Amino acid sequence: MTELESIVAAMEAPDLPLEQALAHFERGTRLLRFCEGALGEAENRIRILENGRLEAFGDGGSAS
Repeated sequence: MTELESIVAAMEAPDLPLEQALAHFERGTRLLRFCEGALGEAENRIRILENGRLEAFGDGGSAS
């Protein structure tokens, strides 16, 4: 997430050359896919641990 935030900040610079903007965009896209995959895997592990129900942390209520 920190690297994604840094990429966004760099891309907001008005003097960023197009080649660097494209490289930042591609890296950001790869990082986003990685993060989405990691979150999906974590959600699947939680579902398994909670017998198929995704439970909210802390309150015991169902989040699914």
